[in-house]
Amino acid sequence: MSNGANRQRVQAGGILFLLFLANLLNFFDRTIPAIITEPLRKEYGLSDLQLGLVSAAFTLVYAIAGLPLGGLADTGARRKVLGWGLVVWSAFTGLNALAWSYASFFLMRLGVGVGEASYAPAASSLISDLYPANRRARATGIYMLGLPAGLVLAFFTVGGMVSAFGSWRAPFLIAAVPGMVLALFMFLIREPERGASEVARVSRQPIEQPIRTLLRTRTLIWLTLSGVTLNFASYAGNSFLVPLLQRYFGLPLVRAAVVTGFITGVTGLVGLTLGGWIADRMHARSERGRLLFGAVSLLAGALGTGLALLSGRVSVPLFAMCFGLGWLGVYNFYTTVYPAIHDVVDPRLRARAVALVFAGIYVLGGALGPAVVGGLSDAFTLAAMREAGAGEVTEAFKAVGLHSAMFLVPVMLLFTSLFIYLASRSFVADARRTREGLAHEAEGAWEVRKAA
Repeated sequence: MSNGANRQRVQAGGILFLLFLANLLNFFDRTIPAIITEPLRKEYGLSDLQLGLVSAAFTLVYAIAGLPLGGLADTGARRKVLGWGLVVWSAFTGLNALAWSYASFFLMRLGVGVGEASYAPAASSLISDLYPANRRARATGIYMLGLPAGLVLAFFTVGGMVSAFGSWRAPFLIAAVPGMVLALFMFLIREPERGASEVARVSRQPIEQPIRTLLRTRTLIWLTLSGVTLNFASYAGNSFLVPLLQRYFGLPLVRAAVVTGFITGVTGLVGLTLGGWIADRMHARSERGRLLFGAVSLLAGALGTGLALLSGRVSVPLFAMCFGLGWLGVYNFYTTVYPAIHDVVDPRLRARAVALVFAGIYVLGGALGPAVVGGLSDAFTLAAMREAGAGEVTEAFKAVGLHSAMFLVPVMLLFTSLFIYLASRSFVADARRTREGLAHEAEGAWEVRKAA
């Protein structure tokens, strides 16, 4: 390997490491409210629907703000989009500690959502330019390791911070500091050219009607639908697993957070590392292989989480093992679907494609998941109270209500598996069309230069 190739690989690895760290902070910061749910609920006298709406509003703003920021990442300096995004979301995370009411806490989370919306489109676009198609799943897997790593760090430490400082506000202040520091490094990234990892040279001419072009790609539609149902399940799960373990199994906050960390975090460290390698191997054998692997993984996710909920109060370890094995399958969504998006989209549209997909999956999935499950939890709580002939809501009824509402998680994972399978049926034709379009454009540009 030449010195130039070595330097290029080292540079790509360094940038990927920074993106991983930022993604870790991204998910650490957005997970804090899910851990301090019960102290927050009791301080402000909130219902599960109100708790779900905090996550829903954050996700809604995250999705909407991502569209213009995705366009900016396609046309401007991605390092600046990443750096300023980190500054904004870290600042608002710190300001969450100063909330004096439910409404003020709610508004601060909206600010965090705007900042974090800048991140995924720009980061995904950079990865696709740093790594060719046959290495993208592994690179995406490393980048997405920030998700479970952030969850593990949050679930293993935030409960301890609350206990040590005697307040749910402390973790927000502590979390703001590393983001500000990391933002400085983001501004120093040396960006590759757009399309640098493609076989054909990518034209710098902008594409007319970019959104319409994206919406004509059938695979992208199916992948977006799979993301809607996946985010519905994952955001509902991450938002309510800690309170479920506290109410239904009677665990204290710190232990409930640690168990959730194993269920949703440690499984991801394994799933993304191993899943990325398997996904690339499957892609090498068959163009559809990567997505078929994703479909099977999400089917396993539906079965595992469903069995965990059906096991009832028999055993916390049994519940954690089944739910964790299911969540292991969930993480293969990222190593199979995200690379597939880049394979069927022109490099000049990749950040906007990610932003468009994210707008759909976060508005219809990430935002609705916690809100719908929270609302159903309240409704099932009242139903349990009436069935028992009681006159007031108790913590026991809240436990039953939340447990019943959580059955939506495996149902949505089952739909995710179906949509990924449907995407695999159109993927080969859409990916080939994208490659041929790039080759044709490159050939045309060469003819123009030769004639000149």
